[in-house]
Amino acid sequence: MDDPQAPTAEPDAPERIRVLLVDDHAVVRRGLLGFFELLDDIEVVGEAENGRQAVDQVAVLEPDVVLMDLLMPVMDGIAATAEVKQRFPEVEVVALTSFIEEERVTAALEAGATGYLLKDADADDVAVAVRRAHAGEVHLDPQVARLLANRIRTRRVDGPGHEPLTEREREVLRLVAKGHSNKEIAALLDITERTARTHVSNILGKLDLASRTQAALWAIEHRVG
Repeated sequence: MDDPQAPTAEPDAPERIRVLLVDDHAVVRRGLLGFFELLDDIEVVGEAENGRQAVDQVAVLEPDVVLMDLLMPVMDGIAATAEVKQRFPEVEVVALTSFIEEERVTAALEAGATGYLLKDADADDVAVAVRRAHAGEVHLDPQVARLLANRIRTRRVDGPGHEPLTEREREVLRLVAKGHSNKEIAALLDITERTARTHVSNILGKLDLASRTQAALWAIEHRVG
């Protein structure tokens, strides 16, 4: 018979999201570290003060999400983001910067950043961005989202027309807009991941867009849902 006095096993705690902080200003890293230490679901596993250190740290620490400053010495955040995504595609990157220049925003997203936040964002917004990145979802500062939406709207009005999407491509675009990864899209549509990736590439080409984030914004703007 079971011992009624035996202690019951505690359920396993959910795994925490492992975050690498990358910024050349120690005060910024200290502030973020202090905030994340208050949270139960996020832990900081390391820090770096330039892009080269960031890439090296990702290789050693295997974080889930990198909070990446864009303006740094040795290697900037855009180049570091591109190398991280090339070498470690499962690692998500959220750009955290003081600037909202269109060229820099576009470059960061083209390099593979899943989110883009300004450094004056609320701490809670930073945590939300980390959680969404870990879930494979896009999170943009509202000002950045408006900038990209305006750019897409201007391209639609002033630029050349685009080749229409097939019904399957519209299905894929709807799922991209909901934040689904290629693997998830493949499972939902009962196609291979390679086919899903091809559809996404064709969508970007037809719409003259540079990233999944821009495709998601285009879908929202055009009410593809």
